[in-house]
Amino acid sequence: MNSADRAIATVLGSAVGDALGAPFEFGPEGAFSAQFPEAGSGGEMCGGGGWEPGEATDDTQMAVLVAESLLEQGELNLPDIFGRFQRWAAADPKDIGLQTEDVLTNGMPWDLAAAIHFQVNLRAAGNGSLMRASTSAVYFARAGQSATMDAARRIAALTHGDRAAWEGTAVFHELIRRALAGIDPCSAIPDVLELIHPDHRQRYATVLAPDWHPDQATEFNGAVWPCLGSAVWALRSTLSFEEAIRAAIDLGGDTDTVAAVTGGLAGAYYGPAAIPARWTEPLHVPLPGFGGRVLRVDELVDLARRLGAGPG
Repeated sequence: MNSADRAIATVLGSAVGDALGAPFEFGPEGAFSAQFPEAGSGGEMCGGGGWEPGEATDDTQMAVLVAESLLEQGELNLPDIFGRFQRWAAADPKDIGLQTEDVLTNGMPWDLAAAIHFQVNLRAAGNGSLMRASTSAVYFARAGQSATMDAARRIAALTHGDRAAWEGTAVFHELIRRALAGIDPCSAIPDVLELIHPDHRQRYATVLAPDWHPDQATEFNGAVWPCLGSAVWALRSTLSFEEAIRAAIDLGGDTDTVAAVTGGLAGAYYGPAAIPARWTEPLHVPLPGFGGRVLRVDELVDLARRLGAGPG
């Protein structure tokens, strides 16, 4: 399997996880398996909770906005990404994180909005920058370790002023980069931990440890580090893409984002053939604020293929 195939699976896998997890958001543990007790039996893209079957949430919508900025600008243009985010947020999307919404609508310029929000609220370590990182992770992978982690931090900082969010997004970028090269991302974790800012290294070392379980989380999985830790756990503790997604959603809580992050990692690891067609066929990504556009699977594949060519 080549890196181009893995790039496609990263983007598709994240979108699939998002759409599968959305109807179960903030529900109890085990709800997915309770409704679909037999793996592979079908019907899992059921919709519900205000979501159509196969409809992706803000996680994938924002990931597409990042992707289209990178491809159209040919580089990382932070004001352009922020402007696209603002246009999307102003169009009343079905779902948007409270913190992200405040940053995008507080009237501050792109390089101050998140920082000022953090200064005022002293809390900005949600998983909202991690959830949208599949596309940027694919795009910057060819540019190397330093470039991909730097880009992750800078894109995260557009909406999240807490460095914890930057570091988690940077770890995800680097794990995807290694997975695209055919390396087991879980085996890369000890090396990647050394690349985290020292002030945040221990919290990530805890949740990315081989013996950590999401039951040990001290924060809700809407926070960036237990979200990433839960996704890695789901990949590490299962043997297929489908099993990893099921495990992620069965954790309950912020199911769409945990499954989106899991899907990105599992897609990069297992490749596109491992993603069930019954999950990709109904997949669609509305883009509020962009003329009623709705991306289907073929357009996501094309987007991922172009992203995989990267800047490097």
